[in-house]
Amino acid sequence: MSEKNREGKRNARDKMQEARAAEEAKARRNKKLAVGGVVVAVIAAAVVVGVVVQNQRSKPETPTAAPAGTIGDKNLVIPVGAADAPSTLTVYEDPRCPACGSFERSFSPTIDQLEDAGKVYVNYHIVSFIDRSLGGNGSKYGANALGCAQDAGHFRDYHDVMYRNQPEETEDSFGSKQTLIDLAKQVPGLDTPQFQGCVNGGTFSGWVSAVQQDFDKSSYKSTPTVLLNGEPIYPKKGDEQISPENLVKWVDAANQGKQLGTPGSHGQSPAPSSTAGESNNPPSP
Repeated sequence: MSEKNREGKRNARDKMQEARAAEEAKARRNKKLAVGGVVVAVIAAAVVVGVVVQNQRSKPETPTAAPAGTIGDKNLVIPVGAADAPSTLTVYEDPRCPACGSFERSFSPTIDQLEDAGKVYVNYHIVSFIDRSLGGNGSKYGANALGCAQDAGHFRDYHDVMYRNQPEETEDSFGSKQTLIDLAKQVPGLDTPQFQGCVNGGTFSGWVSAVQQDFDKSSYKSTPTVLLNGEPIYPKKGDEQISPENLVKWVDAANQGKQLGTPGSHGQSPAPSSTAGESNNPPSP
């Protein structure tokens, strides 16, 4: 073999080795890209699942049944008063919450009068988280009973009766459905077979859960939470302590120069005259 031929074979062998090395390097790169792609896909899938799970956790369930006349997203809010009133009072309450009971016993006559005058439109969010810490069912059953009263057009009257008869926080009297039905006897026209069936059957238990889920994802952590036109006013509005007199003053100031609403909307029955008479210091709205 001539020297020229041997040199030609070496060049060909070198080229084959270089080509093989290049193929192997390409294969290794492709393998890394494939593995990396799988990892990215797995991470992306995990992120998507996480977002979906988080969204499912943060979004309230859609209740299969909501009380008549409820408003807002998923109908979680019970409205009372004139929808066209110039001010909106938003109230978050738990039926077993002692501070809520104290607030209602002090302020419900005033709030009722402001509603009847067309000055405020009150939006109630009936939450039920105290059962979690103290056990029992009084928060959930009480909230369902309030939904039943709303469905029957007697929310305001029954709401006022319930808080006037609120037990100690550690006593789960509202965990007795019969107790909730017995309280309805104080509201003319409410104690009907339909109301009893609604309370005993937990007709709005899904709605109660959805309202609580909505509260859980909110920035509010305690009850009562009270807002006037979106501004917190409990226990203070700025430097002023809330009182029936100050509530009236704040509402009148917010309504200055605005037309009052039309009372009696949403089918809410008027408060019994005895309700207003129970005020400790009934103010003039």
